[in-house]
Amino acid sequence: MAEWVVKYADSRGEIRQQTIEADSEQEIRDRYTEQGYLIYTVRPRSTMAPFSGTLAKRGRKINLEKFLIFNQQFVTLIRAGLPILKSLDLLADRLTDPKLGRYVKQVRDDVRNGALLSEAFRASGVFSPIYVTSVMAGEKSGSLPEVLDRYLSYQKLALAVRKKLLLSLLYPAFLIVLVTALIVFLVTYVVPNFAKLYESMQANLPVATQILIAVGTTARNYVLVGVGGLAAVIVLFRLWARGEAASVRIDSLKLRTPLLGSIWVKFQVAQLSRVLSTLLTGGIPLIQAIETASDSISSRLLRRSLDTARQKVLEGESLSSALGGTGIFPGLSIDMIEVGESTGALPAMLASVAEFYEDDVNTQMTAALSLIEPAIMIFMGTFVAFVLVALYLPIFSLADTLR
Repeated sequence: MAEWVVKYADSRGEIRQQTIEADSEQEIRDRYTEQGYLIYTVRPRSTMAPFSGTLAKRGRKINLEKFLIFNQQFVTLIRAGLPILKSLDLLADRLTDPKLGRYVKQVRDDVRNGALLSEAFRASGVFSPIYVTSVMAGEKSGSLPEVLDRYLSYQKLALAVRKKLLLSLLYPAFLIVLVTALIVFLVTYVVPNFAKLYESMQANLPVATQILIAVGTTARNYVLVGVGGLAAVIVLFRLWARGEAASVRIDSLKLRTPLLGSIWVKFQVAQLSRVLSTLLTGGIPLIQAIETASDSISSRLLRRSLDTARQKVLEGESLSSALGGTGIFPGLSIDMIEVGESTGALPAMLASVAEFYEDDVNTQMTAALSLIEPAIMIFMGTFVAFVLVALYLPIFSLADTLR
């Protein structure tokens, strides 16, 4: 008999891993399925690497919109009665995205070699945990098309919310770039030229003009050094921010930022609620759903909080109480989740939480941007007015002297 390492979820949803002896992988799957366990992976102990042909290259991303199109076509083919392997064969050679096509072909090859579809997607290393878990739930329940439909609905909603936020930030970002370019032009080009003019005239300059000229000439001499220094600071900051402790500190700072901190938290809560609702509706146990949701969230502070909450749920605490103990989630979301637990409609209530906070984020973003845009325009107008007055004031003084 060979030794196999089995990763599975028990009846409570707790993730476990065991090493057992068996003649084949199928024997292990049958044995654990009869006991009511949800199997993640089965690997020979001597070869713990993913399938030999897989492209396990973490960190690479795929085009989400094209991936959703692939899934829509995949669901359509399965519903038409085609086997999974035949559906993958048809789609792998017709995808317009070469990167996605390469990974889908690898998934097809792994399935052809006997791997489960969810294991093949997981081994590729590029597909999100929520997608892999959804596929596994569809395999377990025998309702893969329905589960993938729910995943598509979730991703479409998340993508729509993300695009709406990005579009709302586009105009303020354009204004900030425009104002920055205008300030750099005035300080590094216009002001030094006026400085040469006044130097040739040997004029007595007001204090405001002297300060402006000193700043302008210094900035012109060191503009390249400043740009290089700024680029270096950005690169060093990004390298520093990759660390676990640094990322948590940045998230804590975001959390304490007035107005924007509240928007950030609500956006994260909306995403988390949408993921949990999708997973629970697909039949995933609560503990496993929390673990998958934690893996799919970018905020490390929130991920730590979810890990703590998952441990408390394992110890018998309710989800609402565990999330409330983190001190991050808004009180209203905790109350709504508690109602969903008490009525047995947690997935539906989590979807309601997501919708509520998505609308709330949109409203607050609109209100904040309506204040930011005038503030940018006022700052730009004030700065330009100061520059003009400071530069032309000596000219007016000279004109009065000549009279």
